[in-house]
Amino acid sequence: MPLEPPSRQHPPGPGAGAFSARAAWHVRSFLPVVAWLGAATAVSLVHRMLPDARWLLVHLLLLGGVGNAIITWSWHFTGALVRSPASPGQMRSQVLRQVGHNLGAVAVVAGVVGHRPATAVAGALVVGSVLAWHGLALAARTRGSLGGRFRRTVDHYVAACLLLPVGATLGALLAAGRSAEWHGRLVLAHLTLNLLGFVGLTVLGTLVTLWPTMLRTRLEDGSERTAARLLPVLLGAVLVTVGAALLGLRWVAVLGLLTYAAAALTHAVPFARTALRRAPADFATWSVAAGSTWLLLGLGLLVGLLAATPRLAHVPTRLDEVVTALAVGWVAQVLLGALAYLLPVMLGGGPAAVRRITAITQAQGALRVTVTNLALLVCLLPVPSWVRVACSALVLGALATAPALDVRAVLVARQLRREATAAPASPAPPERPWLPGTAAGCALVALAVAGGLAVDPTALRRGDAGTGVTPTGRTVTVDVTARGMRFTPGSATVTPGDRLVLRVTNADADVHDLTLETGQDTGRLGGGETGVLDVGVVGRSIEGWCSVVGHRQMGMTFGIRTTGGDGQASATPGGHQHAASGDAAPPVDLHGDLPAGFVARDATLPPAPTGTLHRVTLRAQEVELPVGADQTRRRWTFNGTAPGPTLRGHVGDRFEITLVNDGSMGHSLDLHAGALAPDQPMRTIRPGESLVYRFTATRAGIWVYHCSTHPMSVHIAAGMAGAVVIDPPGLPPVDREYLLVQSELYLGAGSAPVDGAKLARGRPDGVTFNGVVGQYDARPLTARPGQRVRIWVLDVGPDDGTSFHVVGGQFDRVYKEGRWLLRAGPGEPDAPGGSQVLDLTAAQGGFVELTFPEAGHYPFVDHQMSDAERGAHGIVEVR
Repeated sequence: MPLEPPSRQHPPGPGAGAFSARAAWHVRSFLPVVAWLGAATAVSLVHRMLPDARWLLVHLLLLGGVGNAIITWSWHFTGALVRSPASPGQMRSQVLRQVGHNLGAVAVVAGVVGHRPATAVAGALVVGSVLAWHGLALAARTRGSLGGRFRRTVDHYVAACLLLPVGATLGALLAAGRSAEWHGRLVLAHLTLNLLGFVGLTVLGTLVTLWPTMLRTRLEDGSERTAARLLPVLLGAVLVTVGAALLGLRWVAVLGLLTYAAAALTHAVPFARTALRRAPADFATWSVAAGSTWLLLGLGLLVGLLAATPRLAHVPTRLDEVVTALAVGWVAQVLLGALAYLLPVMLGGGPAAVRRITAITQAQGALRVTVTNLALLVCLLPVPSWVRVACSALVLGALATAPALDVRAVLVARQLRREATAAPASPAPPERPWLPGTAAGCALVALAVAGGLAVDPTALRRGDAGTGVTPTGRTVTVDVTARGMRFTPGSATVTPGDRLVLRVTNADADVHDLTLETGQDTGRLGGGETGVLDVGVVGRSIEGWCSVVGHRQMGMTFGIRTTGGDGQASATPGGHQHAASGDAAPPVDLHGDLPAGFVARDATLPPAPTGTLHRVTLRAQEVELPVGADQTRRRWTFNGTAPGPTLRGHVGDRFEITLVNDGSMGHSLDLHAGALAPDQPMRTIRPGESLVYRFTATRAGIWVYHCSTHPMSVHIAAGMAGAVVIDPPGLPPVDREYLLVQSELYLGAGSAPVDGAKLARGRPDGVTFNGVVGQYDARPLTARPGQRVRIWVLDVGPDDGTSFHVVGGQFDRVYKEGRWLLRAGPGEPDAPGGSQVLDLTAAQGGFVELTFPEAGHYPFVDHQMSDAERGAHGIVEVR
């Protein structure tokens, strides 16, 4: 056998010292794999707070972890299979390739996450070039070598490495941005080349010899010949699928995938025979066996997806289950299982050391494999969201255990080398029965499911659409269009017992979905996309709505009704009411002491920057922010702050604003400081897209900017608003200058930034200056007696106005909506009159100036006192 079992490798070490050169080499090669897997684990824990989290997770695992593993182990296996030791020069080149791959992978990740397409493209080209070099190096290593029987396994590696540059090129095109139609085609081709081509050919070729070695049995007769015959079939199936995807030939792509699946299944026949002769008995073998099964399941899901999706442009929005099955179920399990077996072999140290290290990497194998596969299967089923969350956490925990145990194994191996000149012989540890671990794994998953249902106990009731009605055997299909904050038709009526299928098309640029009270939904649909919702047998009335925040309150509701009839569905237009649907969330108490470490938003307004051209990037981001005492919410923001960053300039300055959508839904930008047709610069853009908004400031004043995507009130209330200050000509300097942006909070339950019912009814939980209730009571603004203080005020609403007042102060200069209301004329003394409030309605702004006669604490409030009591108050501390 080219790869011997651990018990026949590596005699006891020479003495108490460091690793052998061979073991040290494998440890160094192993570390990047662990580093990438650790990064993927870390991202998975905080993925809801990160943009592009799903893309990031997949590429940290596949591009980083799996890419490094393939480069390392294909080099080692090639040398073992063809009995060709590497020369020092070849080893140096191998090190350069691994370093180059990691640099390229880091550039790809940084470029995509940092929205720098040029960096991502450069990284993809580096990765592709390195893998092409690696494939050619593997081919060169086999020339003139022995071991022809297994040379075809190396052919798998070479073919896989030569496919990767094409896949990397397609990834570079995706990073550069393409139309929706081409984006869908490129995603499918990219996935096929990289997952089924690069990873798939490598895994299938390796398992020909690695699988019987892991089982400690002989190679099945003819296995290598079967693999050699199937390689052209697999390669051809990949190329056909990729070509069909790029040309938009959906059914040809399906044929290519079916061919690949048939070849993979044929490939698995010798593996199954080997397993029947010597059954898997530890974590490594069961993990690899389970992972191989997920390859076939993932291919089945992908084939079904393509068959059910009329346009390839819609494929990327429905790939989550396929990618999860292939990346987590197949690739991650095969990688971690192989590492659990190979690492002890490569660390060596003698039979006793290998047995001890193997016991570490294989620890709790039955529990880990059971939890991973059973919980993953639950995640892919149509289960309530909290059940999916709980099972996802189990999958993560089970998978994350493997790299942690591998690191521990390396440390123990080092310790063993230091402690003994020769490890004493020891019997093989007894094989632990798998039944207790399997039972424990099943129990954990069952508890996760029960816990998820306990968090949302109505999930079971919501799932009942039939209520025991006798099925009629008829299926009724209704086409529903989402457009202009309405579903058309607004309801469908069927005979009790009919099976109802809703085909929902989003005709808006914004994202919509259709969610039913049963818990079923279409998933989020982008503009032009269609989702099919199989309601099942209907026996009662069912309510539905768009679950995007605020859309339901804007009238996006849908009703399923039952009545007697002939089984034909009837559709009726929906209502066009703007009133709230459903009950508002309970009021939220935002008053009280802010945390000791709370940092208030700096209300100081910096002077306008120099120059006449101002380039600013505004990123639409969803981040967790404080809103009041002991309360945070996931707010929709520009650049992570609510209100957004303040822009400032002079009349005649030019502004170039780049809007980048890093959020999970459509967003847009309306800058009141610019006068231009809104059709293009104010259009809604999808997640991942960007646009450039250019305007010249022709008039002075303080202007609001905000997201103008419908429902506009929700986007503004969620935090997507800010100020543009265009200084009036000749604006005199002052000692201190502050900016206060007033807005209302209508908080939803949990982490929801807005409750649409509260908003529609005009019942805010709080009214804030600069986004947080009470922050300038806890952290007052400051001034000195006699200093001239200018306070700019902008009311962004979305609905209420303000009557700004400083208690104990009088305004001697007032500027509102581009006009001086109170000031002394040129050469005149200060006017004898004064002002007590600056009255503004929603989207109006101005400033007041005053001096404070003596030290003390001067509250500032919205003199609409109910709003002051809701939080629109603060303090100027004069000392």
